[in-house]
Amino acid sequence: MSWFQRVALLLVIVGAINWGLIGFFQYDLVAGLFGGGEQSAALARAIYALVGISGLIAISLYFSPVAETSDLSPDSASETE
Repeated sequence: MSWFQRVALLLVIVGAINWGLIGFFQYDLVAGLFGGGEQSAALARAIYALVGISGLIAISLYFSPVAETSDLSPDSASETE
């Protein structure tokens, strides 16, 4: 996974947490931190746009082949024992 995809995934996670806070507590964390109570502040709108673009990038992660997490496969691990 490239650094670009990692940043996109991080922003998607931030967006998901923000939506959870909105759904459960009616509190918009992004608007609270970057621009008041409404989504009208320029910085808050820029963050919303970045989260949206990151969601589109994260779609490619969903369809990409699974990366190897280790160098040892289950078959080679049993051979070394």
